[in-house]
Amino acid sequence: MKRRVRRYGLVMGVCLALFAGALPVYYLFGTGWAVAMCVVAAFLPPVAVTLGNLADPEDHDTRYGPNAD
Repeated sequence: MKRRVRRYGLVMGVCLALFAGALPVYYLFGTGWAVAMCVVAAFLPPVAVTLGNLADPEDHDTRYGPNAD
């Protein structure tokens, strides 16, 4: 469970950093780079959810998910 939470948090942290970093990039490098950063950041939440829901080999909680009885 910890690994899934860590992966989710890492990807969402990158997403927030890209959104927050788009404003200084806009002023320094232009609109194109800032929009590209926002587009990449917009695709990261579904990736984070998918990574967060993947079953870990060390997960022993089999009440839910693909290994449920």
